[in-house]
Amino acid sequence: QVQLVYSGGGLVQPGGSLRLSCAASTTTFNTVTMAWFRQAPGKQRELVATITSGGIAVYTDSVKGRFTISRDNAKNTVYLEMNSLKPEDTAVYYCNALPISFTWGQGTQVTVSS
Repeated sequence: QVQLVYSGGGLVQPGGSLRLSCAASTTTFNTVTMAWFRQAPGKQRELVATITSGGIAVYTDSVKGRFTISRDNAKNTVYLEMNSLKPEDTAVYYCNALPISFTWGQGTQVTVSS
């Protein structure tokens, strides 16, 4: 069973930045598309950004120009750099492969508040 280990969440003021990391315990990481999702309280989990094995990134409209997804295949890790954070970005953030292949894990909490 693939384990997803998260780091980098926390409390930040509006306009601030955070960098999330998600490390996957799989030998096939470099072959799969990876994605970041988020789930705000009382809302469904939503797709935030994806990155193909070749590094092509796609973003949901609400984060375009503010978030950057990247990956390090040597470290089996996907990152999400988040800038100009807004209170509406508050959520638990998760990563997974696309199509969904791994157990979600606990995610990492991001809270944007003054």
